[in-house]
Amino acid sequence: MSTPAAQLAPRALYEEVAEHLRQRIFNRQLEPGAWVDELKLCQELGISRTPLREALKVLATEGLVTMKVRRGAYVTEMSERDVREAYQLLALLESDGAASLAAKASADQIAELDALHADLEREYPQRDGFFAANERFHLRLLEMEDNRWRQQIVTDLRRLMKLNRHHSLFQQGRLAESLAEHRQLMEALRQRNADAVRSTMLTHFRNGLRAAEGPVPGTPALPPS
Repeated sequence: MSTPAAQLAPRALYEEVAEHLRQRIFNRQLEPGAWVDELKLCQELGISRTPLREALKVLATEGLVTMKVRRGAYVTEMSERDVREAYQLLALLESDGAASLAAKASADQIAELDALHADLEREYPQRDGFFAANERFHLRLLEMEDNRWRQQIVTDLRRLMKLNRHHSLFQQGRLAESLAEHRQLMEALRQRNADAVRSTMLTHFRNGLRAAEGPVPGTPALPPS
């Protein structure tokens, strides 16, 4: 008589703590550069220091916190160089992934991306909703392309980008510009035009970086569209 399959173990406490802290960081309850008060958090969450410290190790691996000797954990701050280099890597990885998908996408996959794009249209001009829909579109596209190493790197980079105080989608006029770029991207995907998909995605990230870096001193910010 066969033994019933063992049930999956519940998520470890430190993983739950890590997710709780991750959301606090993304929601700016823990600001970039802020010291993580371990004693206060343990009291708030009703836990010992062991699961908290294990959670902080996870977040340090993801780059969301920085561990400093004899000083504890701090929420990572993104420098201008960090932002620029992250955008450059995302541009290369996502444009290549999107072009690869365009060459082999099924009708069902294009239809699903169309539905995700429709979510983006509906959320505009609500910033937070647009940001979430934008991320769902990009990550799902890479899931379809099915290069797990690319997915892992992009997911980690996108987590880090949430630490950016001046995210490109927060800049005046950038939401409208981003939506227009997504429309062009979807049209190229429908046509299975890999070259156009690659070019459009590169432009999308290039413009995102320009907005994230802000206007050149002495020039006005992007006007609302």
